[in-house]
Amino acid sequence: MVLVSGSEGLLADRAVERVRALAREQHPDLEVVTLDAGAYEAGQLALWTSPSLFGEPRLVVAAGVEGASDAFVADATAALDDLQDDVHLVLRHGGGQRAKKLLDAVRALPGSVVVDCPAAKNAGEQRAFVEEELREARRPVAPGVVDALLLAIGSDLRALAAACAQLVADVPAQDPSGRAVRITEDDVERYYGGRAEVTGFKVADAAVAGHREEALRLLRQALESGVDPVPLVAALAAKMRAMVKVGAAGRGPDHELARQLGMAPWQVNRARAELRGWTPDALADGITALAEADTAVKGGGRDPVYAVERAVLAITSARAAS
Repeated sequence: MVLVSGSEGLLADRAVERVRALAREQHPDLEVVTLDAGAYEAGQLALWTSPSLFGEPRLVVAAGVEGASDAFVADATAALDDLQDDVHLVLRHGGGQRAKKLLDAVRALPGSVVVDCPAAKNAGEQRAFVEEELREARRPVAPGVVDALLLAIGSDLRALAAACAQLVADVPAQDPSGRAVRITEDDVERYYGGRAEVTGFKVADAAVAGHREEALRLLRQALESGVDPVPLVAALAAKMRAMVKVGAAGRGPDHELARQLGMAPWQVNRARAELRGWTPDALADGITALAEADTAVKGGGRDPVYAVERAVLAITSARAAS
């Protein structure tokens, strides 16, 4: 009896696949059955968990238990009392209170296995995930690679895992002389530098530093390449919000502030560096300009391109006036 519980789909999929692989190692002739707990009809589970005529081993995976029908909850609860030795039952629950009594019964069942798959809610957890992905691949990486990946890809673990896998597969492990090759920030830039998120943060970096010409050049380059104004404004807003949060938090070690603010220590350190030269009034002016731009690019204005350009000009002007 295995319960895979939590909202992080990638970790849950991996857990279920691991159970399948282990069961198939023991039983090469394993039969795998997948049920949808939400569309379940009474009696199906008993059919698949009862002894087979020839004793074939069976793996029954019940997906979507967080939306299970009453019939499934009743049948699964009853099945716990009479699981056969040649049957593996996996319940996949995505979170919430539905079927709580069933989950409690599974957790209390002697010999059951519970795999928790919580979402990676903060930057520290996302960073730890990327580090573990690269560590398991046994590929050395240069300093800054993990931060570059998080900046390029975002917080979705499935997308981060795919990005790590692509870098591991495509970046040569050895140079012509046989020496190990590290994955670098340049590799991340080569594969993911064209993403809207990355382009937006480059614009934001230049803008908050007060480099007006550079920010406008990057902005126009992004717009000409087809990047929508919405993610560009979002990147600017994310940068300014981080600066405001860190500025308001006051002094303290990066790791402590990171924990309080739900940020990674490197993000706190970077925001502190970017705050130099900014006054509270200038930050307020920048946030106000971004609020207006956000409304404009989401349908509240006539020209989204003009709105984001105006926001960049307002931010660089605020920085210059600090």
